[in-house]
Amino acid sequence: MFKNNMGTLDRILRLVLGAVLVGVFFMFPDAGWRWLALIGIVPLATAIIGSCPIYSIFGLSTCTVKKS
Repeated sequence: MFKNNMGTLDRILRLVLGAVLVGVFFMFPDAGWRWLALIGIVPLATAIIGSCPIYSIFGLSTCTVKKS
């Protein structure tokens, strides 16, 4: 479906960042700005899928090249 264009470190960093942002959403239930933290769903989703649409648009990849 999607071409994998993210390396391991990239995926780990996105998972951590996404988890922190979504955690902020739940840590501040009374803050009016907390809905902005839901943007953390985007890095979580791209890390799980292993493909970043922006990388695809610009032809970038952080995957290591497998030598055959």
